[in-house]
Amino acid sequence: MRRALLIILAGGQGSRLDVLTVGRAKPSLPVGGTFRLIDLMLSNAANSGLTDVWIVQQYEPHLLNEHLAGGRPWDLDRGRGGLRMLPPFQGADGEGFAAGNADALARQARLIDAAGPEVVIVASADHLCALDLEAIVEDHRERGSDLTIVTTELDRSQDPTRHALVDVNARGRVTAMHVKPEDAPHRTAATEVFVYRTDVLLGTLRALVAEGAPLGDFGEALVPTVIDGGRTHAWEHRGHWRDLGTPEAYLDAQLELLRPRPPFRLDDPAWPIVSPAVPRVPARIEGTAHVEGSWISPGAVVRGTVVDSIVGPGVVVDRDAEVRRSVLFDDARVGRGASVARAVLAEDVRIGARCRVGAPQARHPVLVGAGRRLAAGTVVAAGSHLDPANAEPPLR
Repeated sequence: MRRALLIILAGGQGSRLDVLTVGRAKPSLPVGGTFRLIDLMLSNAANSGLTDVWIVQQYEPHLLNEHLAGGRPWDLDRGRGGLRMLPPFQGADGEGFAAGNADALARQARLIDAAGPEVVIVASADHLCALDLEAIVEDHRERGSDLTIVTTELDRSQDPTRHALVDVNARGRVTAMHVKPEDAPHRTAATEVFVYRTDVLLGTLRALVAEGAPLGDFGEALVPTVIDGGRTHAWEHRGHWRDLGTPEAYLDAQLELLRPRPPFRLDDPAWPIVSPAVPRVPARIEGTAHVEGSWISPGAVVRGTVVDSIVGPGVVVDRDAEVRRSVLFDDARVGRGASVARAVLAEDVRIGARCRVGAPQARHPVLVGAGRRLAAGTVVAAGSHLDPANAEPPLR
């Protein structure tokens, strides 16, 4: 794995998550109370023995950089190699903001070439999964592949028209890609984890740039061009995989973790998910509290009812308040007698006394942006998106 380079794409705006990503990159969003989305892929890298990890940044990287702590939690704060940030830059050739993830790779091509890796792993930071990257790279080498695409079979809860689907023949070779097709031919999806032979990646990028065609995202030109070369294979991921890119998926994927037998464990000792420690005192559960099937993070205070929910660090649920099937970010407060159901509350949200937010059986969750204050008695309909108090990132 010394000659493998992992590039994590963390520059997207995450616009489908709307008010939750105002002022922050999507990979900085909380997962499971005390983790962040970026922790999943960084932990996959650490557990796979990868020591060279680059993170492509663009949209609002401040909170993400604050969380990354120089790579120390994942043993990436090294004298040679380790963690490297790749922000947009202005160079002699006019490099700058990228228009898609393939375009972002093209802008870093010279740096990749100088590093000289044998293979380049390109991964999104938006997904909930555990991947043995070492096993995938070994399979890539044994097959002599130009490109290995990690695939997964979508279950019935996942809409195939929201994903990039790949055709795979009986020998495991990828023959075509369909990006968000209106009529899905099957349910075999690309997980947005790709292993490229470095010379093929760089050569394809250079050829596409020379043609003058816009690169855009990986499914527009880059991956289809490599597939046409005939040496692209699939590596089937048979474990849990969820794309957290929509409000429904972001909430539901986390609520699945609360099941007695969850489909994915954040505390698996065989594959630990690592995150910077949260410097908080233990949670406090008062005598008036009722907690059922929930996670309560350090520093939280619960005086009311919490059912099937994830309560983040420093959250306060006051007396006679109810929180059901919801996710609450750091330092949110739910006032006395209020109810919050099927909702995601960002950092520092204040829900006033006797408010009614969302509905337990609603299909679409309520999203409340960081720092928003709701006056006592406010009623918020299911599926509503409330803007944050301001557009500044919620830095600590």
